[in-house]
Order: sequence, then C-alpha cells, then structure tokens
Amino acid sequence: MGLSNAQYEAIRRVYTQRQLDEENALRARTAEVYEKIPEIREISDTISRTAVASAKRLIAGDPGPAAGLGGRIAELREKKRSLLAAHGYPEDYLEPRYICPDCRDTGYVNGEKCHCFREKEISLLYDQSNLREMLKVQNFDNFDLSLFDDTAPDPRTGRTVRQYMRDVEKMCRVYVAGFPKEHGSLLFTGKTGLGKTYLSCCIARELLDQCFSVIYLPAAQMFDIFSREKFGSQDGEDPALARSRSEFLRECDLLIIDDLGTELVNTFTVTQLFAVINGRLVNRKGTIISTNLSTNEMRDEFTDRIMSRIISGYRMIPLYGDDVRIRRKMRALR
Repeated sequence: MGLSNAQYEAIRRVYTQRQLDEENALRARTAEVYEKIPEIREISDTISRTAVASAKRLIAGDPGPAAGLGGRIAELREKKRSLLAAHGYPEDYLEPRYICPDCRDTGYVNGEKCHCFREKEISLLYDQSNLREMLKVQNFDNFDLSLFDDTAPDPRTGRTVRQYMRDVEKMCRVYVAGFPKEHGSLLFTGKTGLGKTYLSCCIARELLDQCFSVIYLPAAQMFDIFSREKFGSQDGEDPALARSRSEFLRECDLLIIDDLGTELVNTFTVTQLFAVINGRLVNRKGTIISTNLSTNEMRDEFTDRIMSRIISGYRMIPLYGDDVRIRRKMRALR
C-alpha cells in the first residue's frame, strides 16, 4: 500500500511548487542582472540564436558547422560568467538553484523515485505510524540480549531466556525479510516487560524504512476509532474523517495492535476484532498483536472463532522471563 494516492499527490505538489518558486526566483535574478549589466542580455540572446542555428543544422544532417557553433556557445557562456564575477555576482547566479541537485527538484531520476522523494515518503509514513519517537530507541540496533537472563534453562523451552530471545530476534528479522512477499502476521504473548512492544517496534522501523505503511495503536484506541466510525463521536468529529481513519487501519500494510485484552471486552469489541483479523488475513495484510493474555485466556475473552483465525493465520511467539525494563533501569542506576 505505502502512501495513499492523496498522500502521493501531496508530495508531488511540493516538487511542483519548488519548481515554480525557482522559476520565479531565477526570473527575478535575471531581470536584476540585465538591468545592471546590459551586455549579459546581449550575450544571452546571442547564445539562444546560436543554439537554435546549431539545432537546425543538426536536424539537416550538417554536423560540421553545428559543432563549430557549439564551441561558440561555450565561449559566450564563459564570457557571461566572467562578466558576472567582475560585477560581484557568483558565476552561477543565472543558473537554476535546486534543493536536490540529483533530481533537479522533479522527484525522479531516470524514471525512478529520487532519494529525496523516498525520504519524504518515509517521513510521512513515520508521522502517521504513531511511532516516530519510540523508534528512535526501540529498534534492532538497540536490541540488547544481555538484558535477558542467561543463568539457567527455562523448563518451557529447554534454553535460557537469552538463548531463546536470540532465536526470537532471528524470527523477527526473517519476518521483515519475507514481508514484501508474505505480509505475514505475528502474535506476541507474555507478561508485562518481556519485549513484546519492543520487538513490534523493531519490525515497524525496518518496514517503515522500506516505505511500507505501518500503524501502531493500543487496542483500546483502535476500538475507539471503530466506535467513532459506527456510532459517531461526542466531540463533533467529521464522520468522513472517522471513516477514513478506520479504513486506513484496515488497509495499511502492517497494523500493530498493542496490549490486546486491556480494553473493555464486549460484543462490539469482539465483533470488530474478528472483522479486523479476518479482513486483513483475507486481504493479505500483515498484523502484529501483543497481549499479556495466554492463548487460553484469549479464547475465553474473545471466543473460539477469533482464536481459530489467529491460530491458523498467525505465527505465535510466546515470551518468557523477567521484566527487562526493571533490569534496564537498574543497570542505568549503576
């Protein structure tokens, strides 16, 4: 999905405006120079006439004289630069000034998006993800395995927590590598502070940098958005905006639902959760859910129907151990 058509057009308008602004600025610089140094206007007119004559001769199949005219144009341009310098102007004062010289403020190079266009895409995707600040810290570069206990095997896995989390990190990286083709879904389970949100953010950072659209929301906030769409809001929110927000949750490349099970569970939330899970699986949209609930507790809260879809369509990754946030704080105090 990446950007919506409206978002793409918004970026294109930025480039169009850049070009118009520079055209106006160049026109103003040219008028200033022509007034102060009339000879430069004459040189510019001569360059234009000579260039036209050269082009006509090339079209007529007479390259010899055309090549000579090209040399004449080079001489005139050098004289122009010398006059500018002699009057205290930069030699390139009458040349276009581009914010991005690589694409000349068109956004494209050889038919491909320029790096500056991609940067704008990524920045916009970060803004709408709700993750910009979190991802400055919570990413694979900062994932610290030393925070996890390595003293004794956990009976549930037969490995130490650190060994197990090393494998979990690899699973997450494999998920990222396969996302462009598979758009898979993950369920992180485990008590508070084991790294569920952190791992979700690591994945989000990698995919945002690849220009995939990612939305992160606590479950309660997601259900509030759906409630506003269905029942309206008390704060006068435009119904069209409510529908747009809900639609984007359904259509974004990756939806991260954090802390599922902390919201008030009722018929509405159960119905909406099934619609999101089922709809995104059917449409091959990636989803990551994190919850403090066990799979049995999730079944009790959200029905067999929902758990059946999760079990069949998600990779389930349980996390074990002690609260690493406490370990991180204790280490910082040393």
